[in-house]
Amino acid sequence: MSQSKDALKSFILNNDITEQDTIFKYDNASQQDILRDKAWTRDPNHFKKLRISAVALVKMAMHARSGGSIEIMGLMQGKVMPDGVMVVMDAFALPVEGTETRVNAAQEGYEYMVDYVIKGKEVGRLENVIGWYHSHPGYGCWLSGIDVSTQMLNQQFQEPFCAVVIDPNRTISAGKVSLGAFRTYPESYTPPNEAQSEYQNIPLSKIEDFGVHANRYYELSVDYFMSSLDKSVLELLWNKYWVATLSSNPVLTNREYNTRQIMDLAEKIEQADASISKTGGGIATFGGIKKKSAATGELAKVSKDGCKIGVESLHGVMAQVLKNVLFNGESL
Repeated sequence: MSQSKDALKSFILNNDITEQDTIFKYDNASQQDILRDKAWTRDPNHFKKLRISAVALVKMAMHARSGGSIEIMGLMQGKVMPDGVMVVMDAFALPVEGTETRVNAAQEGYEYMVDYVIKGKEVGRLENVIGWYHSHPGYGCWLSGIDVSTQMLNQQFQEPFCAVVIDPNRTISAGKVSLGAFRTYPESYTPPNEAQSEYQNIPLSKIEDFGVHANRYYELSVDYFMSSLDKSVLELLWNKYWVATLSSNPVLTNREYNTRQIMDLAEKIEQADASISKTGGGIATFGGIKKKSAATGELAKVSKDGCKIGVESLHGVMAQVLKNVLFNGESL
């Protein structure tokens, strides 16, 4: 049990989970005032931050991991704050079937959602559904074309609403939950051209889909919290999560993901090499002034991808070696 508690502490530290109790207070009257005001209709970027409880985070991570290479889907319950912050208090899985590239809620999923929310209110859970989450196994946290359409539909009829994407493969590799939160812009709104806040390793097969729809939504900053009363629930959930973590070999569990990453990296290197060859070593001349071409920038991105794959693989090997030392008595 000591190893489990140490691992839980490490999880809390790695994901910067802070402890606070006041955020759990639910004021129905203030929530109704916010819903009537509809500040998000006046400012497409009204919501700027998503706060997720540690219990909801672990539940979503476990659900995403249970799907393996198949996308999963669930809903999040919580509240909204006047300062443009959305707060996720809890999450629950939906009984839907996905594929390796998409997931949609069928009629059974919607019926389950309505029944779950009604039963929750009967036992005193007043939080409304404020978003949905799904997984992108191995290809990062962003919204595909189908995701954008789904989110736009949700924002049209269920505001306030946000979308969360979890990558279970990168979560296993990095040891930290790989998660992104997003909201879409109205169809009539033209967003300013903004540089991507953080570079993402997107597979070549997904780059076109990513690029076409990247300006139709924006990303919210995310942080995590827990209460003093959450600890007992979190420990129960963590024991199940920890057992699954201990019983799996990160190198073997992610071998298909790692193989795809390396194959994708090889294709990107070939493309960058071809581009550099066309521009004469990546240096283009404009009016006698030498400048780096776009191909050199692509090579820098490929270099980042290679370093990331290497670090993730090294983490997996180190984790397995440590488990052998702790539980099999093997020496380093």
